[in-house]
Amino acid sequence: MAAAAELRSAAARSRPTQPMDRATAHLLATWVRTQATSSERHLAALRPFSWTEFGDPATGPSRAHLVAVNETMAGLREPLHEATRELRRVAEQAARLPNSQRLQSVLRAKSRAYRRVRDTERLWDFYLELFTQRQSSFAPWLVAADRIALDCYQYAYLGIGRWRSIPTPPPFCYLEPSHGPATSRRGIPLQRLSHRINPFPLIQLPFHRLINPWTLGAVLHEVSHNLQNDLGLARAVPMQVAARLTELGLPPAIVSQWVRWNRETFADLAGLLLGGPMVVGSLFDVIARDPRAAAKFRPADPHPSSYVRGKLSVELLRRMGFPRRAEQHERAWHAMYPRPKLIGAPPELLATADKAIPAVVRAMCFTSYPSLGDRKLARVLRFEPKEQRMVEEAAERLADGVAPGVVPERFLIGAVRHALENRMAPPKRLARFFVEELGRRAR
Repeated sequence: MAAAAELRSAAARSRPTQPMDRATAHLLATWVRTQATSSERHLAALRPFSWTEFGDPATGPSRAHLVAVNETMAGLREPLHEATRELRRVAEQAARLPNSQRLQSVLRAKSRAYRRVRDTERLWDFYLELFTQRQSSFAPWLVAADRIALDCYQYAYLGIGRWRSIPTPPPFCYLEPSHGPATSRRGIPLQRLSHRINPFPLIQLPFHRLINPWTLGAVLHEVSHNLQNDLGLARAVPMQVAARLTELGLPPAIVSQWVRWNRETFADLAGLLLGGPMVVGSLFDVIARDPRAAAKFRPADPHPSSYVRGKLSVELLRRMGFPRRAEQHERAWHAMYPRPKLIGAPPELLATADKAIPAVVRAMCFTSYPSLGDRKLARVLRFEPKEQRMVEEAAERLADGVAPGVVPERFLIGAVRHALENRMAPPKRLARFFVEELGRRAR
């Protein structure tokens, strides 16, 4: 049977093809040339972004952001350009003599070009959507978040004890209504970018955070994720955590759990160092949930259980020189969660927490790191009572509707929260002055 099938196939290949009538040949010639033309126009449409197309330069992407995106795009456009040239070449051949062999070459070339177009367009569309947000009514809020993120980077790089190359571009914030705050770090391949390297930190913020600026401690948290990488701490921090906890005699499984939590823990603690005591309230906004949810333990979750996150921030606040505020937050935390428990966790995790939490804070914030110029993170991102007095003075000025002065942008989160909690002005007024001040600085 196999031999008979082979004979039939050979006969079919040797069977003379039907001569093509002129009308069909014209139709096919027109069609294949159209495929090449469409691909060429698609390539031309996926052009580099320009400085002038996203509205006011004060709110749009910076030149550095545009250059980085266009360079990333260039890596995709060149293969697309080659695929489009090949499609035009085989299309012209098929148009002159549209036989089956040449038509199939066109179909294969068209499929290759389409795959290149799809990958390039995915990246182009992603950045187009992000940059176009800067032409909307959300632009002032996003610029405000940009300014805070940039201030965090500037402060960190001024605080380290030795020269490090300055990363560029700075973080870029965008609105993502259906998700919580998150970040995509610099230098990481992203699926939504066709697995291309992300050229600068992206910080996504939900709408409810933007309109309530006293909750924007999330910006400090997400920026800190990027600082851990850019300051060369991505490996050093978990190694230090493991060493400290092992010295205390904690079981290896518990040490591994704390190491797994290192990135989110670092972001919480560095965010507190950047913004000061008021950031703890912003964190509580997020992690203070139904008691059962707050106590839930998931081994693979990168975040510590909410109960543990609260305790970590209170411990750092105490070590930063704010014992009274730490005690107040600790009492508030225990009032919300009077019976400490971690549902589904190994018993040793909660049993050793009182030893582990101070050790983790010490390892991350009060240990010298070579990449910081042999300085401690708490020295690089120094926040002391005098900085808190700046925050409180800025709060008074925000409430009065006047410029808060030379206070760093990152302090305005604590200032607006302090003003809100002390009822210095209505929330709507505070939010408006917060955005106006940061928008003014961007111009």
